Amino acid sequence: MSQGSQSPQTAGGQLNLESVGCVGLGMMGHGIAKNICEKGYPVTVLDIGNQSAVEDMAKRGATIAKNPREVAERSTVVFICVNNSLQVESIIRGPDGLKGALKKGGVIVDCSTSDPTSTLTLAAELAPLGIALVDAAMGRTPKEAWEGTLDAMVGANHEVFSRVKPIIGAWAARIVHIGATGDGHKMKLLNNFLAMGYAAMYSEALALSVKVGISPERFDSAIRNGRMDCGFYQTFMQWILQGDRNAHKFSISNAFKDMRYLESMSDAVGLVNPMGNAIKNSYAIAVAAGGEADYVPMLATYIGKINGVDLTPKRLESGKAGAGK
Repeated sequence: MSQGSQSPQTAGGQLNLESVGCVGLGMMGHGIAKNICEKGYPVTVLDIGNQSAVEDMAKRGATIAKNPREVAERSTVVFICVNNSLQVESIIRGPDGLKGALKKGGVIVDCSTSDPTSTLTLAAELAPLGIALVDAAMGRTPKEAWEGTLDAMVGANHEVFSRVKPIIGAWAARIVHIGATGDGHKMKLLNNFLAMGYAAMYSEALALSVKVGISPERFDSAIRNGRMDCGFYQTFMQWILQGDRNAHKFSISNAFKDMRYLESMSDAVGLVNPMGNAIKNSYAIAVAAGGEADYVPMLATYIGKINGVDLTPKRLESGKAGAGK
């Protein structure tokens, strides 16, 4: 385990001349790119869906690319932060992809929550070209991404890890070298198994609580500051108690995707995974009800609805859409 917040300076005081590409400027990727730029690295960015983030990065001095090839041509290390493995594969393998333009000795760092099987397949394709693939999956939320205080779970050999660690340190306060390539994504799925499991249990417990006559406020008064309290619980409950849909900005669709990846990882090793499947199906319920764009704490409202319980917050933020619509 190591700490982040490192600048692009070597121990001898020489400037580290890594040129950094960032593909994906969403809720997490924008903060990552911003912090790398602020540490003094020359940065090239690409995003096709978040024009305001592109404009912000241009103001910060980043070069704007039109496709992944242009990012690769200007970079020695490229970070990818998108929603799923299909998108990562397209960015790397596409006709204007990274694979065809990144020079020998280049490094691709996938910060997405990806399918480890896809990660290992891509790493094997890139290795003969002299390109290393690192998985640096993230923990925490967009708030920490913007502040540069994310957790990073990294899969890479020791030489490549030492090379990319200072750049990861621009956006991560806690860096854990899990093991070889693929291990970062495996650990991220295990992390999200626990996190999404918490949310599924909180949701069902709240529905049952109301069914038996205990309000969410009374439920919270018993759990908060007790042994079952934690940071995840607190941000989760900001939706139920305050109507704050932005307290934990991780989409239900991404949670569902991650639990499908976990199921695939379990199947690959022959693991009996009843808890994982139950958690996955909780998110499937919300997605089927149209909640894919809502955030994980809003799962409680969907689980409440199918049980005849109204877990819509009493104090919704002004102008914000609710869950269970």
